[in-house]
Amino acid sequence: MKTKIFFTIILLGFLSPFVLFGYYFLAYDYDISSLVDYKPSTSSRIYDKNGDKIANIFDGKHRFYTPFDEIPPRAIEALVAIEDTTFFEHPGINVDAIFRAAIKVVRAGKAVQGASTITQQLVKNKLLTREKKLSRKIKEAIFAIKLENALTKEQILERYLNEIYFGHGYYGIKTAADGYFHKKLHDLSLKEIAILVGLPKAPSTYAPTKNYEISMGRANRVLNRMKVLGWIDDATYAQAVAETPKVYNTTLTQNKAPFIVDEISRRMRGLGIKDFKTGGYEVYTTIDIRLQEAGRKAVLHAYNEALKRIEGYKHKVLTRAKKERKKIEYVDTNTSNLNGALASVESSTGKILALVGSYDYKISSFNRATQGRRQPGSAFKPFIYQVALDLGFSGATELTDIAKTYKYEKDGEEMKWQPRNYSKNYKGLISLREALVHSSNLATINLVNDIGLRVLLGELDKFGIKDVPQDLSISLGTISLSPLKLAMYYTSFANKGVQVGTRIINYVEHKGVMIHEFTPTSKIITNEQQAFLMTSILKSVVDRGTAVRAKVRGIEIAGKTGTTNDNIDGWFAGYSPTIETVVWFGNDNNTPMHKKETGGRVSGTAFKAYYQDILKLYPQVQREFDMPEGIIEVDVGGKKEYFSDISKPPRVEVKVDPEEELLF
Repeated sequence: MKTKIFFTIILLGFLSPFVLFGYYFLAYDYDISSLVDYKPSTSSRIYDKNGDKIANIFDGKHRFYTPFDEIPPRAIEALVAIEDTTFFEHPGINVDAIFRAAIKVVRAGKAVQGASTITQQLVKNKLLTREKKLSRKIKEAIFAIKLENALTKEQILERYLNEIYFGHGYYGIKTAADGYFHKKLHDLSLKEIAILVGLPKAPSTYAPTKNYEISMGRANRVLNRMKVLGWIDDATYAQAVAETPKVYNTTLTQNKAPFIVDEISRRMRGLGIKDFKTGGYEVYTTIDIRLQEAGRKAVLHAYNEALKRIEGYKHKVLTRAKKERKKIEYVDTNTSNLNGALASVESSTGKILALVGSYDYKISSFNRATQGRRQPGSAFKPFIYQVALDLGFSGATELTDIAKTYKYEKDGEEMKWQPRNYSKNYKGLISLREALVHSSNLATINLVNDIGLRVLLGELDKFGIKDVPQDLSISLGTISLSPLKLAMYYTSFANKGVQVGTRIINYVEHKGVMIHEFTPTSKIITNEQQAFLMTSILKSVVDRGTAVRAKVRGIEIAGKTGTTNDNIDGWFAGYSPTIETVVWFGNDNNTPMHKKETGGRVSGTAFKAYYQDILKLYPQVQREFDMPEGIIEVDVGGKKEYFSDISKPPRVEVKVDPEEELLF
């Protein structure tokens, strides 16, 4: 092999044989292993549930690798035609081209024509510097000859088309096809192929995103060269020249959902995958990118509406002060810390459909949907009421709605707790349904006492809820949860009594092989009938209770609002027959929002906007809840109520007319 290389180099007759001889022995032992054992860093990709790309993930160079057999033959022909017509004949260098270039250099007194083969270009890009010295050119030639003896022509082309820079931050032809045209290689037209293979000569000059007309001119020269060589006919040439492809000028990441990208990156690290940005992984998620965008817009809409209301409150205060001739130096509307989050899942599978961590990722990238832990307030009450239903209570069961003072000891000192209803009204007696519909704190506390705190805490264990307060304050949702965690717990109601674990990744592939697949987890919380009783009550919450602002025309919604003390947190957790969503709003510094910014108002607004978009995007979605067999409908006090074998209807005394009684 050395003899072949040596005599090929001797053909470079315009150079001193002695210099060549010395360089031959010096350069022969230079390392070409990085090209022989070619393992470049490659970008990973994240896809949504429908296979639409969410983002490219990379560190440094953005490159998608493609094997030779996946490169279109036309791309090979076009490249060879414009860059190195004798590629399949020469040994790495083109001696005739070198002599022609040398003669033109002598005549012109400067370099006017290149003589580098495809192999030499690959060597220069991967192994050498770009210094314009004779020594570098000699090394380039020797390296090229050596590489030709180590690899096949097809292997060299594969490495070239994956290594070379195609402008706009794209390395490799597959990356360029995806970036410029949003296409796979096999979907490229001949004109698009010509544009791409014309780029390596001068990527910055010929990049179609910068100089479209110049790029088209270069592509047409590629096509003309193919026609001259007889590799395409006149009709094919004319059709390709006439084409003006659409070119996309997008960011390298093409990141459509940054909160999803961050969450996937975090979970990939959790799987022990440390080279996610450079290893060429493909992650197929549960996300619906259209619903993700709908969720983003919904949170932003609710945020903007809240700001308008807060400014309105401020204006009213100032106007009133002006009328009363009072001087107010400052009205604290506390808007700079307001933020929100949304988590939406498919009720039956726990697949996360949308995850929004703030009203604007660019302003705050902290994901409040997964990492924020806040008190759900009354949004926690359905878990208590489900326990009550499963213990035999029903929607018609009467609860006590009266004020009471609770005494307890803290640090040796007697303390008092005097809970009250948000409305500051007391009904005396109220049905279980109405207590939840109007979010009565006092009735809920008394319900906990009726159940027994110890019994309740034991029953709550089945939901898997962690760190539950071991006192009556649990009645008011004094537990810290993220929106996504609350969404998982709410599947217990939305999924007909079966709680399913949430997941955001379906499976992960590496080099075409599935390396991780995620299967759903589930556990039975209650039976279908008892879950329906809860859904029917939560539907009333939306129809005529604290969550009327979350009501959406054309689809049934069930859910519960939550507003913590001093309006620090505002929640709405709700669901349609197939999709369940939790929305949270509050100030990041845990200070109160305006006193009128309740969960129903601020979070209900986002929920409604989101579900309105769901109906537009998926009009075929199921719109009414199914009533399972075994549900009993009874008129109680002129109102329809639902019962089951566990939550039995009340006994009704039948009054018989005395005169009729005599007939028996």
